[in-house]
Order: sequence, then structure tokens, then C-alpha cells
Amino acid sequence: MPLHSLTPLPGGPLLGLWHLTETPAALWPQLADAPAYAPLLPARADGPRQAQWLAGRVLVQQLLGSLIPVGWPLAVLRNDDTGRPFLTGFKQPAVSLSHSGEWVAALLAPPGTPLGIDVEVVRDKAQRIARKFLNEQESAVLAHVILEEATPGTSPQELFSLLWSAKETLYKLAGQRGIIFRDNLLLDLPAGSWAMPGTLPARLRLHNSISRHQICYLRPAAGYVLTYCY
Repeated sequence: MPLHSLTPLPGGPLLGLWHLTETPAALWPQLADAPAYAPLLPARADGPRQAQWLAGRVLVQQLLGSLIPVGWPLAVLRNDDTGRPFLTGFKQPAVSLSHSGEWVAALLAPPGTPLGIDVEVVRDKAQRIARKFLNEQESAVLAHVILEEATPGTSPQELFSLLWSAKETLYKLAGQRGIIFRDNLLLDLPAGSWAMPGTLPARLRLHNSISRHQICYLRPAAGYVLTYCY
């Protein structure tokens, strides 16, 4: 079973990583309540996407299994009208889920906890669309970090992918529509070197108020970045 890790985090959340190698046919039997999930499968999910979708639900099941007593029924993971995942039932843990390529990541936290997680394949797309999600200050700091080669062993593509992932995580944590990545999701990037793994300070600017957060990031495998916040 390619369950990579279950990691307790400070304050009660639980981080899970799954290295996806199975086909959908191998994942369906691992669901405790496969009949409940069959009608929830997205209609356009092809083989690889279906495998990612199923692995995410199996991973959340594994996380829940480590939190509740043996023999208790496991909650079903659904999505609300905005696409955000939630667990059915009273006072279930908050959940965030992400998948990209061969990796699936999930974060569970006590009920009502704002949280977000994102995993990304490192590729040049984030660099090509950087103007859509980085503001001028963020772009300037990143350009300086790249020019000074302040992060040895980390390519520009990985840095751009990391910042895209960080803003995706902030977006999930905010849980609101109408967010503009450049204006509402703000990264206070340090001008010096960025350790791997590490943290990035961030702010959410929503409805004339600002909240501060710490985004944790790591490299789950070569060619991938992962960020989470709670």
C-alpha cells in the first residue's frame, strides 16, 4: 500500500501523503463504503484522474482511521457547491485535499479549523503565468532570490511552483469566492535564502481586514512541492 506518511502536526492537525501507483480497480476495494462513493465520482474523471480522486478518499479514510476508535463508521467525503471537501456527520474534522501527478495530500484538523493544502508538479507553467498571481513586490523579491542564487539546489521553476502552491493553499484556507490572487493573497517573502522545508509568512486581505498566517512547505519527492496552512 503506497501510504507514504501520516504526520501529527502541532495543535492537532494530521497530514497525510499518498504515493499513487495503483489503478482505479485496485483502489475501489480499499474504500470502506465504496457504494456511497460510486455516485460521487466526477463524470469526466478518466483513468489517471479517477485514480487520484479515489486515492484522496482512501487517504482521508486512513487519516480518520487513526483518529477514531476501531469499529466506528467512517464518514463519507463529499464536496459542497464550491467544490470544497467536507466530511458528512456531526462535528467531523475539517479537511483539505490536493493531488498532482503521483502524489496525493490531505490535511485533517479539529472541526471548524480553517485550513488548506496543495501539492504541485514542478513545471514551467507557474513561471509563465506568474503575472496572474504574483504582485509587484512578490515578483521583485523572487527575482532577487533567483538572481542571487539564494536557494542552492532549487530551480526557478521550483520556486515559482512553490509560490503558486502557497497561494492555492491560502485560497483554500480563505474558503471564499471572488478572491484575486494578486490582491487578496499576499506572501511576505524573505529576501534571503529559503530553507527546504520551511515556512513563508502570508496575509489574507478580505473585507477590509487582514489576517496573518504561516505557510509550511516541503518537497515530498523530486519534482514536487507541497504547501499547507491551518
